[in-house]
Order: sequence, then C-alpha cells, then structure tokens
Amino acid sequence: MVVARLRQFLLYDIIFENHEVMNLTKLTKTVVEAISVNALKPSYLWDDLLPSFGVKVLPSGSRRYVLKYRAGAGGRTATQRWATLGTHGAITCDQARSLAQQTLAAIAKGEDPQAQKFVQRLAPRLNDIWQRFEAEQLPLKKASTARDYKQVWRDVIGPELGLKFVKDIRGDQIDRLHKKLVSTPYAANRTLALLSRLFSVAEAWGMRDVGSNPCKHVERFKERSRERYLSSSELTRLGQEIERMLAAGDIYPEAAAAIKLLLLTGARLNEVLQAQWAWVSFEKRTIMLPDSKTGKKDIFLSLEALKVLDWIKSHGRDPSSAFILPGRTAGKPLNNLSKSWHRLCGRANLEGVRL
Repeated sequence: MVVARLRQFLLYDIIFENHEVMNLTKLTKTVVEAISVNALKPSYLWDDLLPSFGVKVLPSGSRRYVLKYRAGAGGRTATQRWATLGTHGAITCDQARSLAQQTLAAIAKGEDPQAQKFVQRLAPRLNDIWQRFEAEQLPLKKASTARDYKQVWRDVIGPELGLKFVKDIRGDQIDRLHKKLVSTPYAANRTLALLSRLFSVAEAWGMRDVGSNPCKHVERFKERSRERYLSSSELTRLGQEIERMLAAGDIYPEAAAAIKLLLLTGARLNEVLQAQWAWVSFEKRTIMLPDSKTGKKDIFLSLEALKVLDWIKSHGRDPSSAFILPGRTAGKPLNNLSKSWHRLCGRANLEGVRL
C-alpha cells in the first residue's frame, strides 16, 4: 500500500513539474467553487482520483476544467498537451471528469485529441479562400467584374459564411442563403455564382474534396426581364428636364453629358463613364474602346452625340482631363450617376426606369 502510494506521488511529480500544485483531492462542485483566486496568475487544483485532470482558476475568477497529457506513446520526451474540457458552470464537475476519462481512453489508443483541435483551428475558412482568390484571380478579371465580386462578398457572403470552415459548409446552408435573397433574384444568382467559383478553386487548391461543391444542387431563381423602354413623350420630358436642371445648376455638366451619351449611343454605363479623349475619333465618329465587357469595341457617334462631346469640352470641370467625363477626384473619371439619375427621374415624372 505504501509502495503504491509512493508510486502515485512520483507520477504527479513527473506530470505536473513546473506547475504549482495546491493540493491533491477529489474535485467536486463545492471544492471547485471554494478555490481562492490569485489576482496575479492562474492557479491549479488537481484531482486525486484521476491523475492529470484538474481545474484552472484564472485571475478573473473563471474556472476551467483541464486535462494535461503527453502525446503519442507518452514518456517525458513526448509532446506535452493541455486540453480544456469546459468552463465550470457551463458543464458540471462530473461531466468534466467523464470527458477527461473519454479523452484519456482515446490517448491510450494512440490518438492525440488536442493536436486534432489544433489542426481544426488551422483549417481554412471561407475568408481564407476569398483572400487568396482576391489576391490571385480578381486582378485577372475586368474591373467591373472585380468590383461586383467584392461587393457581393462584402455585403452578403462574408458576413454569412466567411468564418465557417470550408470543409464544413453544406449545400443546405448555401440554399438558405440563396433563398434569403429571393426578393432580388438577379443578385441571389450572382451570389450563388461567386460562391460556386470559390468552392471550385478551394477544390483545386486541395482545401476541399474534389466534386464536393455545395452549390451544385442549389437551383437558380428565374430572373425577370428588367427592360423598360422610354416612350417618345418620356424622352421629350427627360431631355427638357436635363436642360432645366443644367440651367438651374441642379446637375453636374458631366452627369448631364453622360446621360445624353447613354441615350444617344446605347453604350453601357461604364463604357461611357470610363471613356477617354484619346479613344475618340471625330473623323470616324467613333469612341474606340480598347476593352469592354465583350472585348474591343467601337461606339458609333451620331451628330447629336458629337455635339455633346463638343459641349463637354467647354463646359466640363476639367478640360485637361484624359477622361471625357472627369470626376471630382483629379485624374479619376465620373463614377456614380445614381443621385443625379434619381433626381432627374423624379423631376421628369419617370418611374421604373433604370439607367
């Protein structure tokens, strides 16, 4: 009996070296709650019946059940691990003891539970996939596509799924997110498309099993047509209101010129906003875009469109700008017509008209 007791105390000396041992006893709710708090450093109380199982008392007063063990085959040369089993109050002392016994049983089989937790913590989250995708692949996309992707990530995907582990995200989670956007089917489908792309690259980068894309079986929404054409009378009202707002100083000349060019050319919004004087050929009556959503492209200019270009040269805020429609920031093009367009539509009594 004496020899067995001596062997137990020697075991404690090996396991708990370099740590303060307050005493050896059986942990119970009463014992754990009676431990005094050291305001300067954590203190420990170890269980007498289950070696390596104890409670850590923080200076804050919080009490956490812990298990200390050596990985692998054990021995003093093996890696030492600390496993937190739970916080007192969230789990009981008996529950913590049961968890400790289960963990020790797994260790006896050669497992290393705490190392597995470390691996899990280091596993990539969707945030990690996005950051690599943003750094490596977005620069290869068109500026408008990159801008749209960033907005979808910032406003929708990041807040919902960014912190989740990539390997754990399931199709039902993607489906719920998609359905939350049912009122905006176009935006919902663009969100789903970006998510699918992120999971595809995650597979390619070895961060998710091949063929496991959780977007695969999520059904896209049908997208309603968003076309709305102006009648002759509406076009007349729009043109008249542009001139009135210009005369009153209620619209920037660049904004008015941009809207006129959109009406007169049928070009896309960003094609007009980012156009440069160097691309304009008055002789050929074209704006020769070196790149666009569909590649290299010429925008043909009517006589009225040419008049708008002549007018903006003398009425624009920066005649020396490389851009036909300079913005308020030097060296940058006009980038937002939303406020001017909504104000103009209100004055012209136009509803449901997209720029």
